[in-house]
Amino acid sequence: MTKNIGATDKAIRVLAGIAIALLYYFNIISGTFALILMAVAVLLLVTSFINFCPLYGILKINSIKKVK
Repeated sequence: MTKNIGATDKAIRVLAGIAIALLYYFNIISGTFALILMAVAVLLLVTSFINFCPLYGILKINSIKKVK
């Protein structure tokens, strides 16, 4: 697993995951939709912490900036 998530991508994933968790915590979202979004939030947070996104690997996307 080579890293394929850059700093900006990582920050966006963490913020989105936290935002979804807060929406659930404050009962703004509920039901099946909330559970699906919470699963997405967990996925976003896990991929941001391990710096690897399997979907990026399949699509051959790399958001890490290359230093020249």
